[in-house]
Amino acid sequence: MQTSRRDFLKTMGTLTIGFTLPSWVPEADELPGSLQRDPRIRAWLEILENGQIRVFTGKMELGQGIRTAVAQVAAEELSLPLSQVEVVMADTDRTPDESYTAGSASIENSAMAVRYAAAAARQKLLELAAKQWRKPVEELQFAAGTIRWKNKQISWKELLNGKQLQDEVRGNVALKPKGQYQLVGKPMPRPEINRMVRAETWFIQDLRLPGMVHARMVRPPSYGARLEKLDESAVRKQIPGIQKVVVQGSLVGVIATEEFQAMQAQWTLQESVRWTDVQPLPTGTALVSYLKSLPARIERVHEKGQPTGPTTIKAQYYKPYLMHGSIGPSCAIAWYQKGTLRVWSHSQGVFPLRETLHRLLKLPLDRIHVIGMAGSGCYGHNGADDVAAEAAWLAMAYPEHPIRLQWSRDEEHAWEPYGSAMILEAEARLSTAGRIEQWNYTLWSDTYTARPGGDPANLLLARYLDPPIPKKPASSINGGTIRNSEPYYNIPDIAVDAHQFEGPLRVSSLRALGAFGNVFAIESFMDELAEKARKDPFEFRIMHLEDERAIAVLRRLQELIQNERIKPKEGVGIAFARYKNTAAYCAVAARVRVTGNQIKVMNLWSVIDAGEVINPDGLKNQTEGGLIQAASWTLKEQVQFDAQQITSRDWVSYPIFLMSEIPEVEVVVIDRPQEPVLGAGEAVQGPTAAALANALYRASGKRVRDLPLIPAKLKN
Repeated sequence: MQTSRRDFLKTMGTLTIGFTLPSWVPEADELPGSLQRDPRIRAWLEILENGQIRVFTGKMELGQGIRTAVAQVAAEELSLPLSQVEVVMADTDRTPDESYTAGSASIENSAMAVRYAAAAARQKLLELAAKQWRKPVEELQFAAGTIRWKNKQISWKELLNGKQLQDEVRGNVALKPKGQYQLVGKPMPRPEINRMVRAETWFIQDLRLPGMVHARMVRPPSYGARLEKLDESAVRKQIPGIQKVVVQGSLVGVIATEEFQAMQAQWTLQESVRWTDVQPLPTGTALVSYLKSLPARIERVHEKGQPTGPTTIKAQYYKPYLMHGSIGPSCAIAWYQKGTLRVWSHSQGVFPLRETLHRLLKLPLDRIHVIGMAGSGCYGHNGADDVAAEAAWLAMAYPEHPIRLQWSRDEEHAWEPYGSAMILEAEARLSTAGRIEQWNYTLWSDTYTARPGGDPANLLLARYLDPPIPKKPASSINGGTIRNSEPYYNIPDIAVDAHQFEGPLRVSSLRALGAFGNVFAIESFMDELAEKARKDPFEFRIMHLEDERAIAVLRRLQELIQNERIKPKEGVGIAFARYKNTAAYCAVAARVRVTGNQIKVMNLWSVIDAGEVINPDGLKNQTEGGLIQAASWTLKEQVQFDAQQITSRDWVSYPIFLMSEIPEVEVVVIDRPQEPVLGAGEAVQGPTAAALANALYRASGKRVRDLPLIPAKLKN
């Protein structure tokens, strides 16, 4: 596989860079959003006595490489080697509150906040030295851990004399000239990967604390079931080590000395417990028709020109419910001790989780400490917040002991919040010259944002308390649902309408949110329109674009694949999108082969422009992983259920790409160091789906508009 992987053998030497303050000074309104919320230098970094620095970010490391990128920008501005920068992440007692790690915004907000704070720290250190020596700042040199003037030298430690910088970052902070960069824009290895490969403690699933006990939850058979009868005597008689069975309403948890004892108790109780019957899930009817029939909030979310005339070309697309499919089931540890609750969690928002626990458990905020840890495999809102709340609930019932709660594979698949199913209808009219004159687009979807966010009603356990915590109805259509629903093309008349329903399955944020389904539909339809107009797919898109950077990624992709030899029963498809219409530009090409009862992805290519690139290796790996994940969604994945329950409960009933199915992958990054950084972590998802659908059409002659693209649909 032609993929770019981190080189574990790379090392760095110590850097000493002398420079004077640059003349470029940004305006105040250029400060990143996170820094505007907390402009104190000390909130973002500390200078340690040994001359090293400790950097703070409220974002979580999810595998996207933000830890390394944050260290790079701080080390760059302070002229330090990367090894001299420690990064502390997502800790409610130590880091700034940056809400959720979501929306591909960590580099744009958090890393840039650290960059400006580090630059402000450098500027202040120079001013302090200049004042002490009575010399102009312009005559001083700033090097690793020291400031120099001719033969004089003073360390940061001596200059600060045990204090920290108390100043705030102002709009006149001077950033290091990009021509002097030594670290930013260079590929850097991620040190934590070494720990993962060596199976050292890195993930929350691996954490063990002294005196820790283990817990499991007893789940109902389906969403709406209620506890009718529970007999815990058999558990206490048959299984040693049982510490406590906790029951509140229909919420049942068991605590044991050892993990396997807790699992045995869970199985035993699930066999003996009695639940009430529930309203069945919608089976025996076409899901698309059912979802369209649900009551919905309807809004026109985009409008341009006068989209009132007739349309002549129409198509309907469908995206099924998708799960996160986290490789490591959700896990948390909670410890209620002497009136304080500590929670170790892989939640993507430790501060919103703390607020949610505060409201759920009626504990003061200052008595709750949430420590973020990496979880094994997730982009989006999986079961992390749910398992943390369940562990905290049990910890309150069994104080003074760290309680570890890990979901099983069955629980993770059946109870996590999925990405919503979506129905997407596109209509257009072409001019005689083959240009799009009018575009009408309508989507049906559940919400894509049901994170707790301080509201316990969005937690799984909220459904089973007595009384249950009711969910508040949506006040408007969620922005994640309509993400990328407006095409990034120059079309004179556009209308986009959204229908947001409350569907039968539990849903929330999944990587790219609504952009995956919307771009799949829009870019599939663009290929269908190109064929109607008798235009090349590249040229048809480019003739509708005005943004030169959008055109550039398409042209570079065209160059990348122009010499590929396409064999019989193969097809190549392309797609393009600018994520959120404001973030990274991304174009994707896919080669698919259809033989008998098999659809095989042979190649995936992507060209991405995310503005200034901090770590090219990190951006490439993000894009490579996104290509493979999106290909798995597109060709294999959909949540299945019957009238009673979710039936996709393992990797057989919910298959994902195997290692043997991963295609050749190539990613080209267009670096624009003079442009602002753009969010890129989710940019490739939607274009990948559409490129695969377009490639399948060219390979088979069959246009499949509903996902996943399985061989059976080629026969219809």
